[in-house]
Amino acid sequence: MSDATADPGARVGPGGQAGPGGQAGPGERAEPGGRPGRTAAAGVEHLEVLVVGAGMSGIGIACHLRRELPGKSFAILEARARLGGTWDLFRYPGVRSDSDLHTFGYAFKPWRDRQAIADGSRIRDYLRETAAEHGLDGAIRYRHRVRAASWSDERARWTVEVERTDTGESTTLTCDWLVAAGGYYRYDEGFTPAFEGRERFRGTIAHPQHWPDDLDHAGKRVVVIGSGATAVTLVPALAGTAAHVTMVQRTPTYVLPVNRNDALADALRRCLGERRAHALIRRRNVLLQSAFFRFCRRHPKAARRLIRRLNARRLPPGYPVDEHFRPPYEPWDQRLCTAPDGDLFTAVREGRATVVTDRIAAFTGTGVELASGRHVDADVVVTATGLNVRLLGGVALTVDGAPVRLADTVVFKGLMLSGVPNLALAIGYTHASWTLRIDLVGEHLCRLLRHMDARGLTACRPEPADPAMPTRPLFDLGAGYVRRAADELPRQGDRGPWRMSADYRADVRLLRDGSVSDPELRFG
Repeated sequence: MSDATADPGARVGPGGQAGPGGQAGPGERAEPGGRPGRTAAAGVEHLEVLVVGAGMSGIGIACHLRRELPGKSFAILEARARLGGTWDLFRYPGVRSDSDLHTFGYAFKPWRDRQAIADGSRIRDYLRETAAEHGLDGAIRYRHRVRAASWSDERARWTVEVERTDTGESTTLTCDWLVAAGGYYRYDEGFTPAFEGRERFRGTIAHPQHWPDDLDHAGKRVVVIGSGATAVTLVPALAGTAAHVTMVQRTPTYVLPVNRNDALADALRRCLGERRAHALIRRRNVLLQSAFFRFCRRHPKAARRLIRRLNARRLPPGYPVDEHFRPPYEPWDQRLCTAPDGDLFTAVREGRATVVTDRIAAFTGTGVELASGRHVDADVVVTATGLNVRLLGGVALTVDGAPVRLADTVVFKGLMLSGVPNLALAIGYTHASWTLRIDLVGEHLCRLLRHMDARGLTACRPEPADPAMPTRPLFDLGAGYVRRAADELPRQGDRGPWRMSADYRADVRLLRDGSVSDPELRFG
């Protein structure tokens, strides 16, 4: 669609109508506060920044835009009917964070709840409160799914194709910058391997990503298939009312007992007030996370012994710890799971839950048959078997008519893609709290936009100085969901600024304190 030209001095008022001075043209900006501009003839709305996703990442990025660049026009497109992303989608029993909320929450928004490892409902409340405090309610457009985005060098903007998920109606927007803040996995389906005989099972089968509202597990025998964070969360939650819960895992996972509440944080809030206490607690927890990660990577044998000792202390005497809680890989080769107040171990110790390490051979009418020949009876089977990774939410990208294949790109500073102009990725940490990095991405993006505005620049594109630079997978994790998607994800380089860092302090130096200019970032 072509845009009409107009008086370059025009401003767009509320509702997309032109303010004094003429009609709004294709390059016009909206009034501050996220109110959009609209081209006069073609009716194509133009925004300076378009954020895709209203979850933890999207809300965080939008708050930085509102706080640091209040004159920028922006909107947040969310395919679902509510904000929250992961924390609105997942409604299975016990759903919670795996990280403490003092670091998983935002630096600019203190976490006030006593739960440091928090339930999903509390995180949703925190996100809604954050959005309301920053006036984002009017900027979020629900049931808007981005299908494709095409960049034009000539026009220095993105043309974005959007579908209304409630009506099927299609519309088009243009924007100067596109921010992909929808996370890294598919929302419409989780991963479930093919199980022989699944159709024979006479009970209920559920996947945690789409938990049935009417599923009643009270008094029933439940089998949870899986050993990751979701399974570790589900088992103790279900064991509270189920007749018995059996966790069937093919491979053990490291499970670290942690305190659900943080007594020191409570004391500091009383003494110092919320904001000062939040900053101090956050700094302490960042240091602890970083120190533990480095300890695990540098001294894996010692880390194995420590985690095993913590597990054995909470399990019954004589329990086969090595069979069920000793993975064949090193700590942090895959994500560590947490058990708030050791709830998983408590359920096992009290006989309400059982862990079985075996492979499922087939479903039967009354449960699952294992490779060892053992049969586990079940009324409900939960397939906590993982996620399907899909970066950018499956949005088809083109640059000057050429399709962008993500696997052919390399990440720049962990927030842009080589050869792709004016696109920011909101990717957090996999070895620490996700949001620690999202805060840094938001800050750096705002600094970059301010830099470009001050110099009259309209586009920037990362380009490696060495096209033959060695690359490796984007995520340094051996998890199945990462391995399955490795050929569909961008790569990272072997040197900065093309390397993804797992070190928060290094990213602070790069993204918060370092220059936004770089010899390998081409402005135009």
